[in-house]
Amino acid sequence: MGYDRLKVAITGAGAISQFHLKGWQAQQGVEIVAICDPDQSKAEQQAEAFGIPEVFTDMVQMLDATRPDAVDIITPVGSHAPLVRLAADRGVHVMCQKPMTPTVAEAEALIGDVGERVRFMIHENYRFRPHYAELAQRMAAGQVGRLRHARLTVRASAVLDYPGKQPFLLGRQPYLADFRRLLVFEVLIHHLDALRAILGEMRVESATLDRMNPALKGEDVALIQLRSDDGALVVIDADIAAPGHPPLPADRLELLGETDTLIYDRDRITLLSSPDDVSLHDLAANYQACFTGAVTDFTEGLRSGRAFQTDRLDNLKTLRLMEDIYRAAGVAI
Repeated sequence: MGYDRLKVAITGAGAISQFHLKGWQAQQGVEIVAICDPDQSKAEQQAEAFGIPEVFTDMVQMLDATRPDAVDIITPVGSHAPLVRLAADRGVHVMCQKPMTPTVAEAEALIGDVGERVRFMIHENYRFRPHYAELAQRMAAGQVGRLRHARLTVRASAVLDYPGKQPFLLGRQPYLADFRRLLVFEVLIHHLDALRAILGEMRVESATLDRMNPALKGEDVALIQLRSDDGALVVIDADIAAPGHPPLPADRLELLGETDTLIYDRDRITLLSSPDDVSLHDLAANYQACFTGAVTDFTEGLRSGRAFQTDRLDNLKTLRLMEDIYRAAGVAI
């Protein structure tokens, strides 16, 4: 505990790093001491944009030279486990981009290796999106009574090919085209975590996966049925190859309880018993807000000693749900 002046190093300077860095800039008493990336030009570009004093191409060299209190790992999933271990070996606290590892078995091994040597949080930020956080608060307040049925619909054209344009998701993260587990592993894992925060724990009952874009190796459509620990039926209907829909996923979540129904649809939340009382959200602002919220949770957790909302043990439950979906769909892990 402590860390009135928190020294943080950044590993990974790809497209998503700008949102992490803005989140760090919003913290009080935090100094970003260095950034590293195998592509030095990317690291230099972010260093210049965010006033970071030192640039490296190797995380070990960066940690040994700057001795930060914590490191934010913003790299592809295959690199997470070795980088987390390197940080833990040096007594550096870790925030690591989701998914923690490619499989639950690897995550369990990593958690066991790190142990209690350092604090270890997964940067899983959907539950920090203000609209999902509001839904969690309103459900906790009992606005619909006991939940009986929930349906989440996710639509996007993120992996569709348009003439003269690169697909949005693949343009930002081209390596995803080769992922044999795509939609659930890369996108819906966010929603699974948000649903856990809103509804509590769930178990998978059935899953069907499909692929609309033949250029992909993984699925871009999913129909999933779960059951909450409280007995509610939870259905996820997702398609990120949906013609006419925006590139970024747009979500609709219906929460049907014994006394009322709460609906989140794109940018608004409505309780059906009070249809004129609409809670509007700026989704563009919420996108950055969830990164800032996750960084804030990590920073405050380090300073106070309290548990992170997406601590590695909590995130392991989300990973297990993800793997259970693939097993239910007959996909090898």
